[in-house]
Amino acid sequence: MNFVEGEILYIDKPLGWTSFDAVKRIRGALMRRMGLHKFKVGHAGTLDPLATGVMIVCTGRATKQIESLQAGVKEYVAVMALGATTPSFDLETKVDATYPTDHITRELVEQTLTKFVGRIEQVPPAYSACKIEGQRAYSMVRSGLEVELKPKVLVIDKIELLDFKPEEITVRVVCSKGTYIRALARDIGRSLGSGAHLVALRRTRVGDVSIDDCLTVSQAAELIAKTDIEMPENN
Repeated sequence: MNFVEGEILYIDKPLGWTSFDAVKRIRGALMRRMGLHKFKVGHAGTLDPLATGVMIVCTGRATKQIESLQAGVKEYVAVMALGATTPSFDLETKVDATYPTDHITRELVEQTLTKFVGRIEQVPPAYSACKIEGQRAYSMVRSGLEVELKPKVLVIDKIELLDFKPEEITVRVVCSKGTYIRALARDIGRSLGSGAHLVALRRTRVGDVSIDDCLTVSQAAELIAKTDIEMPENN
């Protein structure tokens, strides 16, 4: 394998890791194997620490493909708790309000989900990496500042209800780049006349890459340690 000319690895990001944690582990394995003090490694499409699943990692000159790779359609399986909201729209922050759920039925959920299929506007979460005058929104919120983000246009190709419980739903979402599933949970909760927040998220596809194509971070590190690697000419 020629990691300098560029290789693309498909990784199943583990729960609790940032996307940078996964990239750092792979970069470290490459630098140790090639005897380098620095090496270019990047990823296409960030996943929150509380999310798992498909992450595309590019090395060397393949990092030039990141923009086109992350533009691919994404597929997620998301578990959303009904009847409660959090400031971050997921489990990063504590519940700040509760709402009735007695009126919510499978039929109501299925009808509601259809409202989010197609071209929609979505306001990103305040707890996000969106920038406001050069600052990350999440940094501003954690510093006690109020954040107001503008809605973004995105496309949701499909939402399928996989499982229904009185206070929890599981959905499959096929969507465009830039979709915040946390924000989708917020909006679905509001549309149901209740509240909702994300409790689990797994990205199962990016473009043509599915979760079945992915290695664990440990498997990727082992591959790097054992495979034949074309070394840099100046090494």
